[in-house]
Amino acid sequence: MKQHTKLLIGLVCGIVFGLLLHPYAGSENLNAFNTHFIQPVGQVFLRLIFMVVVPLIFSALVLGVMELGEGHGLGRVAWRTLMFTLIASSFSVLIGVSLVNIVEPGKGFYVNQETIMEQAKGVEAVQKNAAEAKPFSTALVELIPRNPVDSAARAFSGEIIALMVFALIFGLALSQTSGKKGALHEAIEQLYAVSMKVIEYAMYIAPFGVFALVFGTVFKFGQDILKSLAIYVVLVVGGLLIQQFGVYSLLLTVFARRSPLKFFAACREVYLYAFSTASSNATLPKSLDTAERVLGLSPKISRFVLTVGSTANQNGTALFEGITVLFLAQVYNIDLTLAQQVQVVLMSILAGIGTAGIPGGSLPLIMILLQTLGIPPEGLGLILGVDRFLDMCRTTINVSGDLVIAALVDDTKRGEKT
Repeated sequence: MKQHTKLLIGLVCGIVFGLLLHPYAGSENLNAFNTHFIQPVGQVFLRLIFMVVVPLIFSALVLGVMELGEGHGLGRVAWRTLMFTLIASSFSVLIGVSLVNIVEPGKGFYVNQETIMEQAKGVEAVQKNAAEAKPFSTALVELIPRNPVDSAARAFSGEIIALMVFALIFGLALSQTSGKKGALHEAIEQLYAVSMKVIEYAMYIAPFGVFALVFGTVFKFGQDILKSLAIYVVLVVGGLLIQQFGVYSLLLTVFARRSPLKFFAACREVYLYAFSTASSNATLPKSLDTAERVLGLSPKISRFVLTVGSTANQNGTALFEGITVLFLAQVYNIDLTLAQQVQVVLMSILAGIGTAGIPGGSLPLIMILLQTLGIPPEGLGLILGVDRFLDMCRTTINVSGDLVIAALVDDTKRGEKT
């Protein structure tokens, strides 16, 4: 049985059993079984991946930059990556903002204060993270890490971009000093190979891990929370589907001259992986493997684009943020001017580029947007119940966008040579 089939079975079984057992979520024995037996399987699966994400990001970026730097192609690849990222992110936010203005899902929405209070603890945590956001000038300076080892240790606490900047500089310097392949180059290649081997170990339990992660979410929330926010959920998912099958298909057809359907079919295993883990960083190893082995992309380009994209190309998240901010403004009857909506568009694009590629990484940035526009931040409690499901959906689009942009950069670079 192929791996993507196993993952799909785990995903479907997690949803079905979660829905069947949700009515008994109050049972102490069932909760104990979920907490002590099912949830640990999902966490072990994720930890096996996360424990090699830092060495994988470092080694993949250094190797990609070094190989591009040796051929003097780094500048062109970086420029194309940035250009296609901005194009895709701009489309995504404009799609989201347009849908909210047309459908107006927040108009007449009853704000259930009890629901908000139930999520108060979650909102307080997000508020705390948002309050810790640094001024732009400080954030810009801190892109250059004072201690790369410390940045690596705190990669999942907001320091992953600093680690990536260090890897970029290190790889560029190595390309200009090593000449022929030296011992350090070989050591970094070995580090990359070992990281991918650990991911192979994780894939043995991936179907069970996917089942555990999806079951835990569905068992806890069921379908009730989806019903109360049905229009909002449908709007976000609809916008993401337009981005996937509209924008990405157009980009692949025009710039890469690839068949979108064949491309998406080749990436189906990555999509299942992204949906199940809700983490771009956790999906990075599978994306790298698919890009090189299945899509036939140049390793030096895919390593650079996909590794940077796992944090910097989050256009699914940008779409989600644009919809969520305008939805909550409508819920509280706050009419945003055209200038304010333009501000939402621009900030969502920038936020999508700077969002951490981990579950729930976009919520602090949404909180900052709400506070900037004078929208009650506690309104975020309304959507926390459905955020896990929407996080799974937008992560899939984020990862798909990374692969699309890698293909665009690779194919346009090949087109130059011919």
